[in-house]
Amino acid sequence: MNSAPIRANSRLLGKAPLRLVPFLWTLALGLWGLSRQHSVWRDEAATWQVARRSTGDIWQMLAQVDVVHGLYYLLMHAVFECFGPGTTALRLPSVLAMALAAVFVAEIGRRLAGIRAGLAAGLTLGLLPAVQFHLQEGRPYALVAAGAGISTLLLVTVLQGRGRAVHWIAYAGTVAVCGLLNWLSLLILPAHLATLVWTRARRRTWTGWAVASVLAVGAVLPLILFSRRQSEQVSWIPPLTWHMLIGPAVLLAIGGLGALLDRPHTGRLSVAAVGLPLLAVPQLGLLGLSLVRPLFLDRYILFSMLGLALLIGTALGTATRAAGPRRPRASAWLVPVVVAVAFVALLPQSLAKRSPDSRVDDVLAVATEVRRLKETGDAVVFVPAARRDTALVSPDAFAGLRDVALVRGPVASGTLKGEEADPARIRAAMPAQRRILLVTDVPEVARAVTGERDKAKTAVLKRHFTVVADVQVRGRRVTVYERIGPPENTGPAGSTIAP
Repeated sequence: MNSAPIRANSRLLGKAPLRLVPFLWTLALGLWGLSRQHSVWRDEAATWQVARRSTGDIWQMLAQVDVVHGLYYLLMHAVFECFGPGTTALRLPSVLAMALAAVFVAEIGRRLAGIRAGLAAGLTLGLLPAVQFHLQEGRPYALVAAGAGISTLLLVTVLQGRGRAVHWIAYAGTVAVCGLLNWLSLLILPAHLATLVWTRARRRTWTGWAVASVLAVGAVLPLILFSRRQSEQVSWIPPLTWHMLIGPAVLLAIGGLGALLDRPHTGRLSVAAVGLPLLAVPQLGLLGLSLVRPLFLDRYILFSMLGLALLIGTALGTATRAAGPRRPRASAWLVPVVVAVAFVALLPQSLAKRSPDSRVDDVLAVATEVRRLKETGDAVVFVPAARRDTALVSPDAFAGLRDVALVRGPVASGTLKGEEADPARIRAAMPAQRRILLVTDVPEVARAVTGERDKAKTAVLKRHFTVVADVQVRGRRVTVYERIGPPENTGPAGSTIAP
């Protein structure tokens, strides 16, 4: 009897669930609580309000601010054009991207360590706390993770001797697209370089990788150079401190343990040779860059979690193989049982990350309070001006309010927060209002007022107004002020916010 068809069918049956199960598992984790109780925080609010602009308006804005996210904004503009703005359209691309990343991780694990290791790696990815946080984010980091999975799988294909020119073309294109979504994702190149060194790759492979890397970096380099003009955007990132190193140290320790279980040998292509550099090099690279300029935010290197998932999956696969000869039936259930136990153990954290309280604020919640508190003829001011994002995401809630500090709106000015009048005009305009709503941060997250415009706003409110209502909700605060006595001035009244 010919057993070849049976073995072929077995291989097909093994690959199908390997691709489908991690995808559906991660998709389910992403769809679970996707709206986060209908909340949107400040980073997602930037995506929301920019994606609703026309393509021309987006290009105008990118010349002044946020060019590093330009490709992502254009992509989300297309999504909003097709499906309309909403929390589902905002976050679903990230969910789908991370589900695809789980498929690529599983395939890499299967090729290097077997079906069970691949399956475990694909299921692990969606459970990692950092991944669960960004799985439901309306930002580009999950898309970059999917691209990192594609480029790493392409590299593995080449290192296994199955590569052709088309693989290097796809590799260069994928790395370039990821770089245009977030140019710090180019840290995957030194990670792959470490894999080439580890596996003692052939000269032909080195040549292909070098050419593809140069093409990818060349495509992203104009964005890197241009974005340096907008470096003020990341000036809020704090310098490195010792406690910021704890997280990377723990991850590297876990990854190192997984690499040991893989029994790596220099010169051999293995999960350790791929996963450990993918985890460690971006972490260490970003730490090094942050010594020059503070840039260390874990979301910038979210794609490194693919390496951690690979290493954990291999550890489970090793345990399965060890138990197999003694208890073959029990070993078949080891991976799903461990994943189920991990899911239950992480359930409190998973629920917390799907709560609005998991983010620093909620622009929709404070908009609801503004709608409830406003009266006909009221004015509104924002401290800092970036808190105008809540009016841009929920214009209906602010309809009829006069934004007394605003001179040119965000779209007209090609900015994220609009252009405000000089401090003298703000001081002249505010005392003419009967009631003013102040939208700001709650004290726990508010920064000291530093700008002259914001100082002018707070000084006028303190001198000429009294508080009649104050509400704090999900990281934002709206305070209603009424003028004390008759108006002292009749300065410019700003702009009326319309839906």
